Amino acid sequence: MRQMLSVLELLAAEAPLTDIEDLLRQARKDAGETGAARYLERAGDMAAGIHALFSRRQQRESELSALVDTARDLILPYDLDALLATITRRTRTLLGLDMSYISFRDPGAGDSFVRTADGHASALTVGYRVPYSAGLGDEAVKQSVPMWSADYLADERLRHTRVLDEVVRAEGLRAVIAAPLKFGEEAFGVLYAADRNVRHFTVGEVSLMSSLGDMAAVAIEKTRTLERSRAEVLALQSETARVTSRLNGLREQAERHAGLVDRALGGGSLGVLVSGLAEMFHGAVGVRDMEYRPLAACGTIPEADGAEVREASGRVSVRRGPVLLSTGTWAVPVVAGGEELAVLLVHPGEPLDGSDGISLRLAAQSVAVLLQTHRGEAAAASPFRDELFEDLLAAPHRSAQQFVQRARRLGVDLERPHVVVVVRPEGGAQGRVASWAAAYARRTGGLRSMQNGCISLLLPSRDSSVTAAEVSTELAPLLDHPATVGAAGPVSSPALVQQVHQEALRCLDALVSLDRVGAHASTEDLGFLGVLLSDDRDAAGFIAATIGPVLDYDAQRSTELTRTIDEYFAAGGSPRRAAEALHVHPNTVSRRLERITELLGADWLGPERALEVQVALRLHRTHGVLLQKKDDASGQATREEPPEAPADRSSAIA
Repeated sequence: MRQMLSVLELLAAEAPLTDIEDLLRQARKDAGETGAARYLERAGDMAAGIHALFSRRQQRESELSALVDTARDLILPYDLDALLATITRRTRTLLGLDMSYISFRDPGAGDSFVRTADGHASALTVGYRVPYSAGLGDEAVKQSVPMWSADYLADERLRHTRVLDEVVRAEGLRAVIAAPLKFGEEAFGVLYAADRNVRHFTVGEVSLMSSLGDMAAVAIEKTRTLERSRAEVLALQSETARVTSRLNGLREQAERHAGLVDRALGGGSLGVLVSGLAEMFHGAVGVRDMEYRPLAACGTIPEADGAEVREASGRVSVRRGPVLLSTGTWAVPVVAGGEELAVLLVHPGEPLDGSDGISLRLAAQSVAVLLQTHRGEAAAASPFRDELFEDLLAAPHRSAQQFVQRARRLGVDLERPHVVVVVRPEGGAQGRVASWAAAYARRTGGLRSMQNGCISLLLPSRDSSVTAAEVSTELAPLLDHPATVGAAGPVSSPALVQQVHQEALRCLDALVSLDRVGAHASTEDLGFLGVLLSDDRDAAGFIAATIGPVLDYDAQRSTELTRTIDEYFAAGGSPRRAAEALHVHPNTVSRRLERITELLGADWLGPERALEVQVALRLHRTHGVLLQKKDDASGQATREEPPEAPADRSSAIA
C-alpha cells in the first residue's frame, strides 16, 4: 500500500515516467511472487497511461496556445504578401516540418501557382505553376478537409502528374499534408506543409492543419477585401481630385473664353486677338483662310509638308475638331453656322493633353466671332456684290449698261470675257465650298451665287474648260467628298449670263447622268453632247473641231478621205467592204485610213471619238444638203426675175 501511495505522489508531482518505473521495479522485487506484484504491475500500467494522458494534454494545450498566437498574428493588418509569409511560417513551425507553401487556383489558366513558400525550397519558387486536377490539393478541395500522405511519391491512392511529381522529387519531399483555403463555398487555394522524411500525421496534427486552413482563408479574404477597398478609396480620391482639377480648368477656360469673345466683340483686330491666344497657349498662333493663306500670326509656326497639310485639312473638315500635325502644331477649324471660315494653327509652348481640346475649340470660336464681325462689316460696306450675280441670273433683260456700271463699282468688268462655273458638292460640304467660293471669287475678280445646293461662279476667263479644271483642282484638297464642276462660256455681255448659266447647269447634269460625279467639264469638253446642251448649237464649230483636218485635206488635195470614213463606218469597220462601196482596192482604203489617223489622232476609232466623228459626218452631210437647196432656190429665183441694169445686178449679187 505504501508503494501505491508513492506512485500517486509521483503522479501528483508530475514526475518523469522513469521515476515511476524505477519505483515500481523496486516494489516488484520486494514483493516477489506474491499477489501484491500483480497489483503493482497493474498500477504501473495505469500510471503510464495517466502520464501519457498528461503529456497529450500538455501538447494539446501547447498547440492551442500556438494556434491562439497564430490567430492573434493573422488579425493584425498586413498586406497580402506579408500575411501569406506569416501563414506559411506559422504552419511550418507549428507542425515541425521542413517547409510550407500556399498555392492559388487560376481558373482561367486551368492550373495553380505558388503564391508564397517558407523553408528551404529550390523548385517551388513563387509563380511556379502546377495542375490542380491532381495531387493532395485537388483531393483536399474536393473533400473540403485536409488530406495527407506519409510518403507522397509512393502513395498509389493519389492521382499523380509528371509536373507535380518532378517538383516533389526535386525537393526531396516525402510526407505532405494539404488543407483547402475556402471562403464560403469557393475554394481559392491550398495550404501545404511537407517534410523530407516519412511521417504519419496524428489526428491532432490533422486537426491543427484544418484549423490553420480555416483561419488562413478568413485572413486572406479579409486582407483581399481591405486591399480592394483601399484601392477603391484611392481611385475615388484620385477621381475626385481629377474632377476638381477638371472643374477648375473648365472654370478658367470659361473665363478665358469670355475674355476672348469680349475682345472679339470689342472691335479689335484679328492680330490683337491672335496675340492674346499666343499668350494663352505660351506659343505661336496663326490664322489661315480656307486656301491656307495667312490672315494673321503671332510667333513662328513650323512649316508642315504640303501633302500633310491637305490631308489634315480634310480631317479637320470631317471631324470638326483639332488635328495634330507632325510638327507639333494643332490645326483647328474656325466654324460659324456650319460654314468653315478659316483654320486656326496653334503651336503651344508645352504639349497639350486631352483636356486642352476644349481650349482649342474655344479659341477657334473666338476667332469665328471676330471673322463674322468683320464679314458683317464688309457686307455692310458692299451689300450688293453677291446680289449682282443673282440679278444677272434672275433679270438678264434689264439695262446691260446698268449692270456694267454696278459691276464696275464692285471692281468687276462684265465687258471682259467671263465663263460660268457651277459646282455641286457631295456629302453635305456646301458650307465649306461656299466659304471657299467667296474667297476665290474675290481673289479672281469674279462673283458668287448659291442656288439649290449648287455654288455658281462668274469668273473672268476665255476658256471654260481650263477654268473648270482650275476650280476642281483647287477644291479637291479641301474636301473629303467629290464636287462635280460644270462650265460654259465665255460670254462678254450681261444679257447672255443667264443663258450661259443654264448651259453650265445642263453640263453639270450631263456629268451626273453619265455617272461622272466628281468630274469637271465644259460644254466644249462634251463634244457633240456640248452641241446639244448649248443654246446657240454651234454645229459648224463642232464639225471643224472634230473632222476639220480631214475636210481641209480633201479640199486642198481633192481626195476622198471624208467619203472613205463614211463608207468605212457604213461597212461596220470592214476595209474590204468599204473598198467595194468606193470601187477601189482594199489596200487603198487601208492607206487612206492611215492618213486619217495622222490627221485626227490615234484615238479617232475609240468608242467616244468614233461616235463624235460619225455625228460630225452626219451634220456635215446635212449642212451640205441644206446649202445645196439654198443655192438651187437662189438660182431659180434669179432665172425668173426680169433683166435689170448692171448696177442693179451687182447690188443683187452683192
